[in-house]
Amino acid sequence: MSLTQEQLSEIEAARSTPRPTLRAVSEGMEAHLYRAHPVLDHGFIRVVDYMGDDAAIVQAARVSYGAGTKHVSNDEGLIRYLMRHWHSTPFEMCEVKLHVKLPVFVARQWIRHRTANVNEYSARYSILDREFYIPAPEQLAAQSTVNNQGRGEVLTGAEAARVLEMLKSDANRSYDHYEAMLSQEGQQGLARELARMNLPANIYTQWYWKVDLHNLFHFLRLRADAHAQYEIRVYAEAIAACVKDWVPLAFAAFEDYRMGGVTLSGKAIAVLKRRLAGEVVAQEDSGMSKGEWREFEGVWG
Repeated sequence: MSLTQEQLSEIEAARSTPRPTLRAVSEGMEAHLYRAHPVLDHGFIRVVDYMGDDAAIVQAARVSYGAGTKHVSNDEGLIRYLMRHWHSTPFEMCEVKLHVKLPVFVARQWIRHRTANVNEYSARYSILDREFYIPAPEQLAAQSTVNNQGRGEVLTGAEAARVLEMLKSDANRSYDHYEAMLSQEGQQGLARELARMNLPANIYTQWYWKVDLHNLFHFLRLRADAHAQYEIRVYAEAIAACVKDWVPLAFAAFEDYRMGGVTLSGKAIAVLKRRLAGEVVAQEDSGMSKGEWREFEGVWG
């Protein structure tokens, strides 16, 4: 994990001068404020700011001013009801702002979640550091034979060594050329906004990412899932650990209904009813496609 000396000084200054506040405070999230959690080889996530807590969700749902928010069991029941019935607005009352350092190719995948506010480090204005994501050997895998966007068996031996060497040498060569193009020694030097186009997708960038809890849960449901790409999944898992401490009641409901739950189609429900009635149902007479049936059997056998 690489924080600049300026960033470290900024964090230390912020942590050394706490201020009293009248706003809602989550003790769990306070512990994460300004602490960088390492991800991958050079990346991290850190909580810069947040708004709201479990009580804020309940307050918004009841449109109250603190009424009823002291009864944890009642609050938990209401939050679970809201999650179970897909009520989104109360969860939008909580927000979090993160500072994230991540490889560019992960950022391009991440930015598909368009329901957040993002401000990225500008390579038009500043020079990127010589930092690249190089996968650990156990993350070097062949193309999956059953999933067109996933990984299969891990590469081993000479092939794994050759791939790692190419990743390292190509990244460093591209950065060498980047520096050579920018250099003003004996030449004008190429503009930063043009020189950056020669950099590889595994170079690290940074951004501030602000999102409400409803949309953050959607992000985590997709990116913290076991089927998500490893490199973005580890970021999602690091964020999820912070969210669990921030809004424990809401996160427990999210884990139960979203991460641990299953959405059934009308056809799947019909098949389950037929099975419960003692009927043997095959894919051919289920009304489901082979892909749907494979997913159905993956859950229900």
